[in-house]
Amino acid sequence: MGSKWRKVKLSLGLNLCAYLPRTTDGDDDGDYHPLPSSERLSDAALLPPSNWENTVPSRTTTPLPSSHCLRLPKSLSKSSSKSSKQTCSICLMKMKQGDGHAIFTAECSHSFHFHCVASHDNQVCPVCRSKWKEIPIRSPGLDPGGWSRNDALMDVAHRLPVPQRNLNQWDIRGPEPGVFNDDESLDHLPVIAESNNTLDNTSDTTIKIETYPEVSTAPRSHSYDDFTILVHLKAAVMAAIRNPSLSGGQVNLLQSRSPRAPVDLVTVLDISGSMSGTKLALLKRATGFLIQNLGCNDRLSVIAFSSNARRLFPLRRMSDIGQQQALRAVNSVIANGGTNIAEGLRKGAKVMEDRTEKNPVSSIILLSDGQDTVNGVGLNSSYPSYGSLIPISIRSGDNREFQIPVHTFGFGTDHDASLMHSISEISGGTFSFIESETMIQDALAQCIGGLLSVVVQELQVCVECMNPNLCLSSLKAGSYRSHVSADGKTGLIDVGDLYADEERDFLVSVKVPAESSQCETSLLKVKCVYRDPLTKEMTSTESGVVRIQRPKIAGQEEVSIEVDRQRNRFRAADAMVEARTAAEQGDLAGAVSILENCQRVLSETVSAKSRDRLWVALDAELKEMEERMVSRHVYEVSGRAYILSGLSSHSWQRATARGDSTDGSSLVQAYQTPSMVEMLTQSQAFLLSSPSTQGLLQSLWSQPKPR
Repeated sequence: MGSKWRKVKLSLGLNLCAYLPRTTDGDDDGDYHPLPSSERLSDAALLPPSNWENTVPSRTTTPLPSSHCLRLPKSLSKSSSKSSKQTCSICLMKMKQGDGHAIFTAECSHSFHFHCVASHDNQVCPVCRSKWKEIPIRSPGLDPGGWSRNDALMDVAHRLPVPQRNLNQWDIRGPEPGVFNDDESLDHLPVIAESNNTLDNTSDTTIKIETYPEVSTAPRSHSYDDFTILVHLKAAVMAAIRNPSLSGGQVNLLQSRSPRAPVDLVTVLDISGSMSGTKLALLKRATGFLIQNLGCNDRLSVIAFSSNARRLFPLRRMSDIGQQQALRAVNSVIANGGTNIAEGLRKGAKVMEDRTEKNPVSSIILLSDGQDTVNGVGLNSSYPSYGSLIPISIRSGDNREFQIPVHTFGFGTDHDASLMHSISEISGGTFSFIESETMIQDALAQCIGGLLSVVVQELQVCVECMNPNLCLSSLKAGSYRSHVSADGKTGLIDVGDLYADEERDFLVSVKVPAESSQCETSLLKVKCVYRDPLTKEMTSTESGVVRIQRPKIAGQEEVSIEVDRQRNRFRAADAMVEARTAAEQGDLAGAVSILENCQRVLSETVSAKSRDRLWVALDAELKEMEERMVSRHVYEVSGRAYILSGLSSHSWQRATARGDSTDGSSLVQAYQTPSMVEMLTQSQAFLLSSPSTQGLLQSLWSQPKPR
């Protein structure tokens, strides 16, 4: 790219990508022009100046034109250079002579507020990363201009103590160890972490079991090959703590500090070349929000990948010092290179495998905007061998000792949704489709809101027939592993973890014979066996026996709406699978027809006639999928990812981000828990409290959606 672009980029210190079309009034060089300072989010602004040591020197890279670039009017580009000279790249506040703030101009020609750069304890320019020979004398009373006033996360980071040198036992520029057994010890810590929630002590058990036969009365002379019983499970709720400062007696679930299971979390972040600029800045900010919301007993490790992968930060407790070190590690990355998802995932799994100690809850979060360009798999290769990318240790299987769920997040229009969905499905995690990068933080917030509220682990649901003449015909459990014994007398569903207040619904079908003389038929009993993540003890709870009345003559009885509701959910999910198969084969018209037929079937059910909320949401979701199949281009850009994120949500009965919304405007709300909702609320409040993001977000929100 031309020298003009490089000069402007150096002067602004931006990693943003902005493209201006050629004009007829003399500006015909075709150069790229960065956003004015009022509409940008500098990577340097993600941490206070005291945290720039150990950052990796940046390469001077030239962004390529892509669909992710922001197109700006020429009037804005003309003022870019002038605006940059008037803005401090540390605090993003205006610099104007005579406003009472001294201005410091470094030898590299970049200018800053004197009080901002005075707290800079490393002789590296935060804009161009060049070495300085001199910096202003640091005054202990100086506050780095506006951090605490203008950015919620930076306020937190600035108040954290600066770590001592002897605590930095790794160097993100140095060689990695061969074994990642340097995780911070848990020996001196209690088993439980501080929680933002508290268990409702009014609950007698951690899991509540309810059962619903499809009808409560059936004639003796009738036999059934496929009689359906709904098994409904609900985990213990989090007690609501009323905050008198909130209007109308609103409930603040994140006010209390009470026991919860601490988490080991590995974030695997895509920093390939396509992530440069806005997306990388938003990814850093979202990761910073995650770090801020982890407790001192939670541990985090950070993996970054492009053409290769590197562990930036070992598995360490998120104490004050740990949070600051993690923020520094995240802030150090720059975007360049290809996309090696497999290596990033392998290294994330290795952190989990090699750790010497384990917190009760473990998970990997994988974020990417692209396709794996290194390993020859995916949609653009001759064979989509997705399974080959997933380390054995994190695959769902009979050996659950090392199974680690991977929650994947694909954002933008170019990511490989099939790959990301396969990774999550095989490992037992969820796949979220983030259509706009502005939603990255909210999608992450929803996920960690669940992970920080696990109340049940290793849950198994056992179903046993209570009549010697009965046998099970099937178990509908979505993606959960299920098994029916050879004699059909027992069934087993392997559920795993449950978040606080989460619900699960399974449909059990039994063969019910005719009765000769009995007025009642006993059908089955349900038993739940699970581990308490705090006490590590195994616990069990049972339901009562499910029975139906068997009179000689019975009138027409309507199917239970609870059973009908879940039948509709399974029908819709099956239709989505069939429609996706047709679409992948190029038959978009056939795919739309499948979805329309499903809508017609659902519209004739008991749930539809009663305007059940779940039916309304399913109907709207099927229509949305039809709209995303109007052409091959639309399907490739968003339809495939939208369907797969919906399937992930239905199959695991867990909330995922879909499209550009996590606000419950669709079926998302059906699976959200109070902890997820509260974390989402915190995320949105966090963004609103950070003026440095407002111009950027408004610019992105104003762009048309890629439909």
